[in-house]
Parts: sequence; structure tokens; C-alpha cells
Amino acid sequence: MESEKLIGRKVYLLNTLIVPINFDKHPNVEVKLTRITLEEAKQILQHNSFVSAIGHEATAKLLTQLLNLNVPASRISVYFEPGDIGIHLFLKTRIPEGKILSEAELKNLDFWLVKSQVL
Repeated sequence: MESEKLIGRKVYLLNTLIVPINFDKHPNVEVKLTRITLEEAKQILQHNSFVSAIGHEATAKLLTQLLNLNVPASRISVYFEPGDIGIHLFLKTRIPEGKILSEAELKNLDFWLVKSQVL
């Protein structure tokens, strides 16, 4: 994977596979989703500033450890623009409604890292 800076693009870190688009502004977009490795995620995030939209403290702590980067918890709303990239933590297990996982519980779950690109 290229380690170059992604000039003019925003990079978002999310704990969901949702790619938020403002459809009032962009009624038609294409999104490319690609499973990536932890090393590929590190390369993207270490070489670019990123916006954390990780809404849960335990998830932010886990990602801080996995990525070796400071990942703050931040329950913000974001909207992708064409050219933006997202790095998504996608749990392979559906969590029961209302359950908030601890960092230890999260470490025991399987997940994918997915890169989204809004074309």
C-alpha cells in the first residue's frame, strides 16, 4: 500500500461500516470498500492527519494500542465528501442492544478493518 500523503483528502476513523454522505449536497456517489490489514491502516493513518469519529472510549483505547497512535473518543457527526477516505473497525459479531463493551471484551472479538473511498 502506498504510504504517501493523501493530498486534499480527509481521512476519518470510524467504529462502524457506515459511510455518512450528505445526500442534500451529493445525491449520487459511489463508494469503494476494501478490506485492509492493520499495517495498511497504520500506513494511512501515520502519514495523514485524521478525524476520529470513534464514539466509544473502550474502542478508542483498543485502536490506540493496535495502531500505535493516539485515537481519541469523539462522538461527532461527520459527512464524507468525494475523495475522502474512511478507516472502519467492523466487528464480525453483532453486539446485543444496549451493551457497551469493555476494552477487554473488545480484544476478544474478531474484526475487519475496511477502507472506504468516496469516488
